Amino acid sequence: MTTMTLPAIASGDSLDRYIQQINAIPLLSQDEEVSLATRLHEHNDLDAAGKLVMSHLRVVVSIARGYAGYGLPQADLIQEGNIGLMKAVKRFEPSRGVRLFSFAVHWIRAEIHEYILRNWRLVRIATTKAQRKLFFNLRSMKSSLASLSHTEAKQIADDLGVKPEEVLEMETRMSGQDVALVADDGDEDSYAPIDWLADNDNEPVAVLERRATDRLQGEGLQSALEGLDARSRRIVEARWLADDSGATLHELADEFGVSAERIRQIEVKALQKMKTALAPA
Repeated sequence: MTTMTLPAIASGDSLDRYIQQINAIPLLSQDEEVSLATRLHEHNDLDAAGKLVMSHLRVVVSIARGYAGYGLPQADLIQEGNIGLMKAVKRFEPSRGVRLFSFAVHWIRAEIHEYILRNWRLVRIATTKAQRKLFFNLRSMKSSLASLSHTEAKQIADDLGVKPEEVLEMETRMSGQDVALVADDGDEDSYAPIDWLADNDNEPVAVLERRATDRLQGEGLQSALEGLDARSRRIVEARWLADDSGATLHELADEFGVSAERIRQIEVKALQKMKTALAPA
């Protein structure tokens, strides 16, 4: 299925056009699903696989919309979900009597979850399988916007197989709000955290650490980038070092004439190579 060409996914108006395109693709009946899946498994018919994927792209969009609150590009969420859909089509066995829609939901969500866990800033608090389940289900399991009581926390903990303390900690971190570091200029009597912080800028250890960090971020990063081939460097710079929100996988796929999955593979390999190059000697 690597040769399959999906409609282009971008942002803004392009994303709206993509959704219009996939919504125009006819849905399949159960008999059509069975016939296409049989052709795929018995004859490795990639055209049949393509029809199965294309007819379920709208399912991916519907699922991806449920993760809009994580602040990640909708186009990337959809792209990751599409990868999950293709994996589901490859493993789909119509003889079990289950519709592809029901079977694919797990694979679509799994790919989106993995993408969020790799990119969202709070993922480090969800390290075990149980904590990841808590991470993705806590919002929906709360009965109101108010803080959880110990009874509610214990019920959620029992349902998800974690400790009540973990539920309360997760709720605190996920609901935490930013606090202004500097006080309002218009209020002479107000105080902010900066008023209580010591100035350690000239402390010798801090000066040495800052110089080492600056050298690593300047010379070290430049050296690591120079160790990449031209395509890998372009992908890393477009995805991670751009001034704006960065390019999507599909935008880069169009630029290089390969699949979005191939772009992701190159990105992962390049970042690992840079990490090795930046590691202390």
